[in-house]
Amino acid sequence: MNETDNKSRPFKMTDLLQSDAEFIPLITPQDEDDMNREEVPETLPILALRNTVLFPGVVIPITVGRDKSIALIKDSYKKGTLIGVSAQRDGNIEDPELDDLYRVGTMARILKTVQMPDGNTTVIIQGRKRFVIDSLIQSEPYMVANVSACESETFPDNSKTFSATISSVKDLALQIIRKSSNLPAEAAVAIGNIESPAFLLNFISSNMSLGTPEKQRLLEQSNMLRKAQDILTHLTNELQMVDLKMEIQNKVKGEIDKQQRDYMLQQQMKTIQEELGVDPNKELFDELLRKAMLMDWPKEVDETFFKELRKFQRMHQASAEFTLQLNYLETLLALPWNVYSKDQLDIKRARKVLDHDHYGLEKVKERLLEYLAVLKLKGNMKSPILCLVGPPGVGKTSLGKSLAKAMGRKYIRMSLGGLHDEAEIRGHRKTYIGAMPGRIIQNLKKAKTSNPVFVLDEIDKVAGSTFHGDPASALLEVLDPEQNKTFYDNFLELEYDLSNVMFVATANTMSSIHPALRDRFEVIEISGYLQEEKLQIAKNHLVPKQLADHGLKKKDLKFSDEFLEALVDNYTRESGVRGLEKLIAKVIRHSALQIAEGVDEYNKKPAPADLKSILGPAPFTRDKASELEMAGVVTGLAWTAVGGEILYVEASLSKGEGRLTLTGSLGDVMKESATLAYEYIKAHAHLLDIAPEVFKSWNVHIHVPEGATPKDGPSAGVTMITALASVFTQRKVRPALAMTGEITLRGKVLPVGGIKEKILAARRASITDIILPASNKKDIEDILPVYLTGLTFHYVELMSEVIDYALLPEKVKNPVNIG
Repeated sequence: MNETDNKSRPFKMTDLLQSDAEFIPLITPQDEDDMNREEVPETLPILALRNTVLFPGVVIPITVGRDKSIALIKDSYKKGTLIGVSAQRDGNIEDPELDDLYRVGTMARILKTVQMPDGNTTVIIQGRKRFVIDSLIQSEPYMVANVSACESETFPDNSKTFSATISSVKDLALQIIRKSSNLPAEAAVAIGNIESPAFLLNFISSNMSLGTPEKQRLLEQSNMLRKAQDILTHLTNELQMVDLKMEIQNKVKGEIDKQQRDYMLQQQMKTIQEELGVDPNKELFDELLRKAMLMDWPKEVDETFFKELRKFQRMHQASAEFTLQLNYLETLLALPWNVYSKDQLDIKRARKVLDHDHYGLEKVKERLLEYLAVLKLKGNMKSPILCLVGPPGVGKTSLGKSLAKAMGRKYIRMSLGGLHDEAEIRGHRKTYIGAMPGRIIQNLKKAKTSNPVFVLDEIDKVAGSTFHGDPASALLEVLDPEQNKTFYDNFLELEYDLSNVMFVATANTMSSIHPALRDRFEVIEISGYLQEEKLQIAKNHLVPKQLADHGLKKKDLKFSDEFLEALVDNYTRESGVRGLEKLIAKVIRHSALQIAEGVDEYNKKPAPADLKSILGPAPFTRDKASELEMAGVVTGLAWTAVGGEILYVEASLSKGEGRLTLTGSLGDVMKESATLAYEYIKAHAHLLDIAPEVFKSWNVHIHVPEGATPKDGPSAGVTMITALASVFTQRKVRPALAMTGEITLRGKVLPVGGIKEKILAARRASITDIILPASNKKDIEDILPVYLTGLTFHYVELMSEVIDYALLPEKVKNPVNIG
């Protein structure tokens, strides 16, 4: 129970009487009558309390330490006058004013003061009667206020209801005291002896586990029945807390007792076994020794194992290190030291396996077969670290599985997405509780061979350096052919040879991969599939797989090429085939439902027109090059994470002061490209027969549609210059033309990436002519001719070449006269 200088917690019901208390101050009915007849003076000195509310009739000790409070106590105690006690609204205020106090307080009499050695004063006060603060008279040397009596407490007419409520309050309070082991029996006797209902409620309210606002509400409550009901609610909650604490304590005690009992039984069992001449660890020790004698492992491992085995022999089963040491020894025995699966190096068979599992991906499969050929000729070689980079769903992860199948090796896949702890790679040191090897060693233990195909999936999603370490840096040792022969795991505290493991990493992008890791990879880029390739993959792989997964046979459902083509065209927008597989599964489930319901005449050969009733309206339409003969509208080519897209750049003019406006969620690089394009047109206006004053009298607006989609990158530079040249000259743009390339202020056209994806997008949009930077010609030569059918490429080095080809001599219909 505290005044403003003390910030300890409020009293709880369980603090009602501590074991070292000498007495519980109670009041008699005569005392209560005297308090009720007592008049409230017109003025009272006001003492502010925090974390405590004083109730009428209740005696509490408080500690005062501030000058104002000490002066008030000394004056009032010396004169024998009453004081007013009011709780602070905010206990953190050191020097409260009148507005910082609750207006309803309790008149109090000072019973005793004690000077403490630390300079503070402990005061015992007794609440007398409630009052209301009307106004402040003075604030120095302490607060004095005008006060008036609070409204009288009212008792209900239905005495049975009130009596029952009071009885329930008393019963709950007694239960809490009985269940609290730190309270003496005298506390229950004291509450049982309180005859006055009003004092009983005040006494319990003062000692409940409530905050100051809740206690203040009880103090201000004049309706005694409602006050009793509120107290009953709080006591019920506190009793539940006491019961919960007892339950937790009993549970913990029971567990401790069980551990002690188990320990005693183990000690007795050990004594009995020793008397019988039986060593409890001998059988386990002999089993570990027998397995170790059969192991073909390096000398260093052999020495370490037998050293740790002797240490294990001296350990007691009840010790904490016993289980950890046993786990360590079993891990050493379970690892495939010098165990290698025999490679199947039949190149024709391997090619057949790869072609059967994956349609297309010729470049990737050729690289894998080259590795197998060298391995066959030489007999052994350091495994390369391949990294397959491409959009989702193009078969990167499944290629690793097919490679393992082609070579006859075990297959391991380890997902690195979201990996943030270095210990996941290197393992935990044995000093930690629950220590275990890293996931590299754990997976080798499962594979039971030291030369599996190990797929590190989503390596671009590995987290960077955190307080858990840097997992990307930990992978450097694993993925370096010069270092992984001596890979060190913290749990094993030994070196393990990973040089025969064929690691295959997969990623969606190289930009987020640690630069040192990128340097160790042999990167193979996998681009998106053509529509023709998706059609073949669906026919030969996805449809048979989904029919089998759904319990149907080929004769139950047949898909025509036209149906699959419509499905790919109108319901998917992806580089891979993952979404396509889900749609095929949905179509098959539609038929499976009809078969299960016993429909005799269900559609065994769905047509493209049936897609709408099965999958709903088509969410996509094939991109088409703009056929509108408008000035300033040019088709560009863009790369996205799910493949290539065509991108329109629109430029328009309006009367103004020569401002340039850019819209369409453009990134910084794209905005810079637009500024470059505009400045180039202004600098070379004479070559395009544009009057220089035009740029001061017309505002330019460049917009890239689909404004909700963020766009960035330099490859739209040539498209923006062409759009500006068209809108300023009002010349037509060549139809069925698309372009891509970065620009410079000097008018140079620089190479860009994602050429294959952009070409696929152009074919989908029925583009016939494509303008490319001359430096990208090498990328076209690397693409299969089948992808280039129907396309004509125009290679350029300067922006003037782009404008000369892209813009036709004639003007658009109804040209704008810009002067």
